[in-house]
Parts: sequence; C-alpha cells; structure tokens
Amino acid sequence: MIQKGRKRRRNTRRGIGIVIAVAAIIGIVFLVNGSGHKAATPTTTTSTSTSSTTTSSTVPPTTFPTPTTQPLTTAAVAPTCPPAKGSPKRVVYFTAAPPHCIPANSVWKATFQTSLGAIVVQMSAASSYAAVNNFVVLARYQYYNGTLFHRVIPGFIVQGGDPTGTGTGGAIANGKRGKDKYGYPGYEFTGNTPPASCSTKPTQAACYQPGDLAMANTGEPTSDGSQFFFILPGGQTTLGILYTDFGKVTSGMKVVEKIGALGGPAPNGVPKVKVYLLSVALQEISG
Repeated sequence: MIQKGRKRRRNTRRGIGIVIAVAAIIGIVFLVNGSGHKAATPTTTTSTSTSSTTTSSTVPPTTFPTPTTQPLTTAAVAPTCPPAKGSPKRVVYFTAAPPHCIPANSVWKATFQTSLGAIVVQMSAASSYAAVNNFVVLARYQYYNGTLFHRVIPGFIVQGGDPTGTGTGGAIANGKRGKDKYGYPGYEFTGNTPPASCSTKPTQAACYQPGDLAMANTGEPTSDGSQFFFILPGGQTTLGILYTDFGKVTSGMKVVEKIGALGGPAPNGVPKVKVYLLSVALQEISG
C-alpha cells in the first residue's frame, strides 16, 4: 500500500510538471504575439528640420511663466506726463485721470509684446483723444507690463489691462475714493462711443470691426479706466455701442486669434492658458 501510494504521488507530480511546462510555453507565445490582432504601425514622425514650428490655435500651449515685474504701487500719486522714453518706476495707482500729454492730432504705433508674439496697433488721437492719451501715459508708466489677458471669450473678445489680473475696477458705491471706488488705476474718464447708427448699420467704418481695440467699462461711457479689449472675428456683431474704439490692429491679428482660441465660455471667459502682456512699446509716427 505504501509503495502504491509513492508511485501514485510520483505520477501525480510528473503530470503536474507537464501541465506547468505546457502552460508556460502558451504564456510566452501569447506575450510575443498579443491577443492575435496585428499591432498597428505608428504613423507619427518627428522632424529634425530647422524650419519654424507653428502652433495650432486650437491646441493650448504649455503654461507660460509668470513675468517678473515691479510690484504694484499702493500709494496714489498725482498724475504727471511721464518721459517719452518711459518712467523708470512702475506706477499703477493715481489720484486722477492724466493730463493732456500727447499732441491732439498725433498718431501712435503700439507694439503689444505677448507670450504668443507681437500685436501692433495704430491709434489716432484725433479720433479718441482721451483714450489714446490715457493709454500712452499708462504704458509709459509700465502699467501694463506683465499683466494677464484675464477675460478671453472665443469669437468675441480678448480683454486685459488689469494689474491684478482679476478684472476688478469700475465704480463702487458707498462714496469710496480712488482705488477703493474705481479699482486700478484709481480713476475713471469719459471716452467716446461709435455713432448710434451702428446699431442699424454695423458695417460702417466708424463701427466696431474685428481687430479693433476698445476700452472696457462698466456699461457706461463715463467709466473708462485702464482695461481694454481686442475684438475677435464675430465679436463685432454682438457688442453694444458702449465702448470707446481707439485703435486698430495692423499686424499680429493671428496672435490675437491664438489668444482668443485659448479662452473660456461667456460671461467670465476664464482662459484655459494664462497669456501675458509682457510690455508695450510706443512710437509716435506723426503728430
């Protein structure tokens, strides 16, 4: 009985060993060939050419680094005309709107250097003196350096010009003064709006067009401050006649559209990627 038991155990162990070996062979074959379906050949190629790379306007780029700028000023200063080459100190908080600092008939070229490239705008003081004068003064005070395009709505607008990057500003109740009442820059001014006929004939030259640069406000033409927006294709058809139109993109509209493609839904337009206005360079081209 004992011998038969040992023989049976030897036979059992031999059978188990055979089963394990067969299973191991089958497993190796499966790992090499997969599930029996032929793997697709990758078609993506990587180019090593030196040609420039273009980024699709529908694909967000990597997050851009936050620019290093001078800190926001907290004490309001009386506005004076800054030097033509620009103020060495950044100032973002004023006691009042700036005085007249540019010639009444001057024409300006403003180059907005952004995280995605340059946008060039032409501004005519004769058409919108208060807004152009205000923009030139603030740009010379480094007001816009390192600011965020904080509200971006595809097919509508690209808005910036707030040093806090939050879109705060505009009149506040309770009789507060300066920044506490208006937000940065500490004041409001009255601009000029397109003619009323634009509501029925929006294709006129004086009406909003894609690529125009306009002042943002609280819905009243008396509440212009520092914030501005570029009009994206399609946006001109939905804007109310409430905003001072003071410039026109002459180069870099593709950059504006790339920023616009990175926006979020209305009304807040929180951008998917933070795109910054790094600096503004000014040139008086006539006056």
